[in-house]
Amino acid sequence: MKNYKNKEISSLKSGDIAAYESLFRQYYAALVLFAVKYVSDIDIAREIVQDFFVRLYEKRLTISIDVSIKSYLYRSVYNSCINYLNQRNIHEKHVNNMRIENELDEDAEKEIMTLDLQHKIYAIIEELPVKCRQIFKMNRFEGLKNEEIAQMLNLSKRTVETQISKALKILRKRLAGFEI
Repeated sequence: MKNYKNKEISSLKSGDIAAYESLFRQYYAALVLFAVKYVSDIDIAREIVQDFFVRLYEKRLTISIDVSIKSYLYRSVYNSCINYLNQRNIHEKHVNNMRIENELDEDAEKEIMTLDLQHKIYAIIEELPVKCRQIFKMNRFEGLKNEEIAQMLNLSKRTVETQISKALKILRKRLAGFEI
């Protein structure tokens, strides 16, 4: 048996295509099934095994096999599967990090836009006529009802409503092009 292994390995190293094809035919299906156990995807398992056989042929001159060819093949495919899983994990972490960064960027951008809008609203409110600004602030910021404002400022309820309406109209007009 040991002579057969040595002959098989030496045939492979010498570039004997028939020996290589025989090895491929003999082990390909079993190695694919073996790889599926690790990567859980038949297409990826096939690709891993095919890539391994290509590398095996390309590196046939420098290969040092000190175990049975079967053990070597299974160990090599196992290592290829582990490499694939490690690369996939790294890729998934990178994609996840990019997603988180994008979400943080979007959140920061929304926050900046919200702050810009708030600043713009406060600036517009400060530009309102004095009585209009006072009534609007009492209503929106202090939470007072129109009747309460009217009583406190000795105005009619209708005047308070008109001033609030005027403030809202100015705000809508000045904020018309502002996006958030």
